[in-house]
Amino acid sequence: MTIEVRPASVFEDVRAVLGPKSPGANVCWCLSYRIPSKLNNELRGPARGEYVAELCRADPAPGVLAYDGDEPAGWAAVAPRSETSFARNRKIPHVDGLPVWSLWCIRVRPGYRKRAISHALIAGAVEFARANGAPAIEAYPLDNGDAKVDLTMAYAGIRTNFERAGFAHAAGTTSVLAGHPRILMRLDLRV
Repeated sequence: MTIEVRPASVFEDVRAVLGPKSPGANVCWCLSYRIPSKLNNELRGPARGEYVAELCRADPAPGVLAYDGDEPAGWAAVAPRSETSFARNRKIPHVDGLPVWSLWCIRVRPGYRKRAISHALIAGAVEFARANGAPAIEAYPLDNGDAKVDLTMAYAGIRTNFERAGFAHAAGTTSVLAGHPRILMRLDLRV
């Protein structure tokens, strides 16, 4: 299996990974950290997918997709931190004034798990941020040690996967997800 990571510019492929089975469902669509909470709460049902379709037509794309051939297998959300709710988040600190990018969601489709796709997505998100001029990229994964993480809440990623990708612990946070503390990890892209 050869996995290729590309910008998430094809909405139908993003829908295959993030979209609900029922078009009217109010699922995340990976918008909860991307847009202000008021707008996130106002977008209901199909309007959520329509918003993501607009993001897919934008430059840069709203993230990256991992493909197994032509089949979308996974997603990673990555954007300038200043364009996300992490810009104002009180639980996740700012390390410095560098205009970093944030990588906050990794999702692998059922049937593709346990194939290192999350590793490919992290690497692809790093390259995407670098290609778009990011001086550094941050992630806010779970610091779960050896504890198991519920798949529903594993979207933030886990510390060891980011360490393998070259990220380093940059700061603690007061954010907790699924009973696990989150940490701020960073990879400098200027070197």
